[in-house]
Amino acid sequence: MSKESELTNEQTISQNGDRPAEPAVTDEAQSLHDQLAQAQAQAAEYLDSWRRATADLSNARKRMQREAEEYRATAAVRVIEKLLPISDDVRRAFDNLPPEQADSDWVNGFRMIQHKLDQLLESEGVTVLPTAGQRFDPALHYAVTHEDADGYAEGEIIGEVARGFALGERVLRPSMVRVAR
Repeated sequence: MSKESELTNEQTISQNGDRPAEPAVTDEAQSLHDQLAQAQAQAAEYLDSWRRATADLSNARKRMQREAEEYRATAAVRVIEKLLPISDDVRRAFDNLPPEQADSDWVNGFRMIQHKLDQLLESEGVTVLPTAGQRFDPALHYAVTHEDADGYAEGEIIGEVARGFALGERVLRPSMVRVAR
């Protein structure tokens, strides 16, 4: 080894206490290190913002889809509720039909219309609320009268004045009933 190398090693050992000195970090390397750390922090921030924006977009799509489904369901319910009185009127007309006209072609044509209307309501999931032999339930029935009636227990339905309808679990219109007391 040359004298200069020995001298450099001796200076290094004496400054660091028996170990070789680490190369000094230059200002340029420190600057690059700081820039890298700043770029990594900014990339992490952008990635977080992108993830949040993606989640917000996904949530907005789901919300819009849910709102559209609710709107369609509400619109269907409104139309069905408007059809129910028509169905009632047709049924009442048949109940009050003079016997001599019961088998006319004209009346049979209206029976077919009534049948189509009933099929339409059924295809949309509308069901008739049962009343015969049932106990009065204020969630399903509307009591028109409370009457004394032989052969009926208190709170039992005597008769139906107007049919009630449900769409799934939702009561569209409660049955109008006469109730025993």
